[in-house]
Amino acid sequence: METKAFPLELKDLTDEGVIEGYASIFGNIDNGGDKVMPGAFVESLAKARQTGRTVKMLWNHNPSEPIGVWEDLAEDSKGLRAKGRLVLEVARAREVLALMKAGALGALSIGYRTLKSSPDGNMRLLEKLDLFEVSPVTFPMNERARISSVKADGCDDIIEKLAAGDRLTEREFEKLAKGLGLSNSQAERAARIHLKGQGDPAKAASEADQFWAALRG
Repeated sequence: METKAFPLELKDLTDEGVIEGYASIFGNIDNGGDKVMPGAFVESLAKARQTGRTVKMLWNHNPSEPIGVWEDLAEDSKGLRAKGRLVLEVARAREVLALMKAGALGALSIGYRTLKSSPDGNMRLLEKLDLFEVSPVTFPMNERARISSVKADGCDDIIEKLAAGDRLTEREFEKLAKGLGLSNSQAERAARIHLKGQGDPAKAASEADQFWAALRG
């Protein structure tokens, strides 16, 4: 079995342990030189539905540590969308929920077998995968599946404010950055850089460089 981790992009995370987001993002080249292509999961998901086989939710790919259930897995134009539930009667699942809410877990990782792939220069295009499990893990392989909202932490209002074009306070920006998986110190640096550069387009390039430097810590 191969594994591939994608930085956590959760559309929803509730106190009841409901998780909704992306387990895989299409078209992006990960750190291993692989690109998951649209349609890669279609046959595997269809076969799982037909046979009643479930895609497991494990902790760090450990088959002895199931922590929840994936209730809906489907491809859309962006990637593999996943909705599931942590079983909070399990101690490890409670720990995972707490770590996700704190921004301490950085990725979802898929466990799969490659059924069809093709070379493309230095890349490998993954065209058909047999999906076995999706696990919360610590480190990502693909930098495009970040957390977009954590309802339990109240980020929805902040995202709505951004969508309306309103400026964020330092505290709001820091909170959103933590929701994206940054550490406390990274979020604080990013917030300071964000506020410093507001309203000055001439500084945009240098401020962007500083921002990414802050993310890297």
